[in-house]
Amino acid sequence: MGVGGGLVVPWRCLVVLCLRLLFLVPAGVPVRSGDATFPKAMDNVTVRQGESATLRCSVDNRVTRVAWLNRSSILYAGNDKWCLDPRVVLMSNTKTEYSIQIRDVDVYDEGPYTCSVQTDNHPKTSRVHLIVQVSPKIVEISSDISINEGGNISLTCIATGRPDPTITWRHISPKAVGFVSEDEYLEITGITREQSGEYECSASNDVAAPVVRRVKVTVNYPPYISDAKSTGVPVGQKGILQCEASAVPAAEFQWYKDDKRLVEGQKGMKVESKAFFSRLTFFNVSEQDYGNYTCVASNKLGNTNVSIILYGDMPAALTWEGPPALREDVFSISMQPWVCPNTAFSLLALKSPP
Repeated sequence: MGVGGGLVVPWRCLVVLCLRLLFLVPAGVPVRSGDATFPKAMDNVTVRQGESATLRCSVDNRVTRVAWLNRSSILYAGNDKWCLDPRVVLMSNTKTEYSIQIRDVDVYDEGPYTCSVQTDNHPKTSRVHLIVQVSPKIVEISSDISINEGGNISLTCIATGRPDPTITWRHISPKAVGFVSEDEYLEITGITREQSGEYECSASNDVAAPVVRRVKVTVNYPPYISDAKSTGVPVGQKGILQCEASAVPAAEFQWYKDDKRLVEGQKGMKVESKAFFSRLTFFNVSEQDYGNYTCVASNKLGNTNVSIILYGDMPAALTWEGPPALREDVFSISMQPWVCPNTAFSLLALKSPP
């Protein structure tokens, strides 16, 4: 039989040694922590997973035999190794200390260890408890999710560690304040578009730095137009009408003049649409281009529209030679550019109110 990683002991000697060790296991008299009687083991030993744990036992010259046990299994008896685990090694066997070391500690190493000795009078034991700490690890987390505005969601974040880690959820948003949940589960009912974005799960137990994972929550909502303004442009100049809309998924845009849809490539104009806006460009505005235009923004959840007017630009420079009473009548006229050479005043330029 191989003992101590290569030490071969005849079976008769092994039997004798086993008989000699019997006194060490159940018959030993327990020694209370702090008792001056030998042996005296350490207090509880706490190490992190993967580190080395050294178990020390103080002895004196009254001790004739020593051994370390894990529960009922003998690890070392004197200088002889009884376990097959290569991670367990003898560190010291002197007149004052008997110690072993367990390298690359794992969770299954946790538990009680006993230092047992034989003195001139009778066997005695002292016990130390090995505590193994494990860094937090997130083992399960919800996948990214897409949901329509007003729906309900439940996010899950499961983590392991020793001691059990604390789980917290945080909304990664400039408007968010503090944690939104301190639990493995995050429930949101009637979700709004402002609650979209990334949610961070953090697992912490003070053994190591917290571990974090993120879940992306996409909130779908129908388009709404946030900006659209009528524009005044003189004949012959370049004119642009722009329509901005927010939507998830991104809106698709269409342009109409009266009931006629405008398409890309029409002579003299260009339609350019991006994720959140659409632009209608006139390269050389004519009188026929003036009028009312409709911008329509739509996605799978709905649509909305707005009317925008392209009108003749009227610069501010104005020379007035007619009666003041006519002034209000002039500004109440249609927003089309016009010239009236036979009146008592000369209109150099006219600009309608925006």
